[in-house]
Amino acid sequence: MTAKTDPAHDHFETLAIHAGQEPDPTTGSVIPPIYQTSTYAQEAVGAASSGGKNGRPVYEYSRTGNPTRAALETCLARLEAGQFGLAFASGMAATDTIMRLLRPGDHVIVGNDVYGGTYRLFEKVGAPFGLTFDYVDSSDISQIEAKVGAQTRMVWLETPTNPLLRLADIARISELARGYGVRVVVDNTFATPFAQQPLSLGADLVVHSTTKYLGGHSDVIGGAILGKDPGLREELAFLQNAVGAVPGPFDCWLTLRGIKTLAVRMQAHSANALALAEFLERHPAVESVIYPGLPSHPQHALARQQMRCFGGMVTFTARGGEAAARSIVEATRVFTLAESLGGVESLIELPAQMTHASTSGSGMDVPANLIRLSVGIEHVDDLREDLARALG
Repeated sequence: MTAKTDPAHDHFETLAIHAGQEPDPTTGSVIPPIYQTSTYAQEAVGAASSGGKNGRPVYEYSRTGNPTRAALETCLARLEAGQFGLAFASGMAATDTIMRLLRPGDHVIVGNDVYGGTYRLFEKVGAPFGLTFDYVDSSDISQIEAKVGAQTRMVWLETPTNPLLRLADIARISELARGYGVRVVVDNTFATPFAQQPLSLGADLVVHSTTKYLGGHSDVIGGAILGKDPGLREELAFLQNAVGAVPGPFDCWLTLRGIKTLAVRMQAHSANALALAEFLERHPAVESVIYPGLPSHPQHALARQQMRCFGGMVTFTARGGEAAARSIVEATRVFTLAESLGGVESLIELPAQMTHASTSGSGMDVPANLIRLSVGIEHVDDLREDLARALG
């Protein structure tokens, strides 16, 4: 059987379906198999470390490598315009592995609107081991430059941020950081590689919670790191293998299945999100709406410049404070009150009391009346009517 050539210059939609996912050479199975194994027969002592025949990889133990995981890693790397991909058990496991590149005394500049779990990892795990962090408004490049010092090793960005949906100019920040010899890491979970490719804009590493839009169906936990530097890949792969922060093959297979429809899902998420953001802007029970696709967003021009679409995340503040916001999120019927995001179903939550409770008292407190929507791909009329009824 002749294997298909991995698409070299095809469009995103084609890569999402075919990159790293050739038909199985043994059976012809169109879908890559789930290699549900912990170990592998070896041809001879030391064969695994000496390399395989005909350029094929040799596997020895599934913590180190697994064919189903390799398929996912290849696909993700192609979608992010990278040279390598590493899949992890969760987005936080991927983030923690990147932090292990640092040493006591190293300094990291972080956007001051980040996922609560990221802040918790940095402050409760990283800081006690001697890492230092400064949190700045990453939408203002001058604030980043003002914090660069002799010990600065990394700039950590989310764009759009979670949950205030601020944007960072990836290209300008990457250029600035290169001048200081500082790495730039971009958490691309909200945007996905369909909407933006940070590596193409100059970032050194991209991290994902593949649990979200990449998996897309709220049925699997995972993470990923993507990059271009082979030396950096070796460092990260060593750390991953040493620590063991790896996903199982079935989780990798589920994520690959989700990725196949990423392009069409992101277009649907974005179209619904824009329609709801426009509706919310007009509603008298709403104080303010934040969505990069709205002309009212302070960085709408940047969004149009570095993003293909504006994503499925919308946040808004409710008139009447926290009590009103609680009433809204508990009254929806199509939107489910739940943490997480990026699935085909719509979710609603209060970040200050849920996903970002760990930032309370940090100076990065989220407004108590801020509501975060993960807009799904249901019919937009049903979503609009659900919000209208909950808003009163």
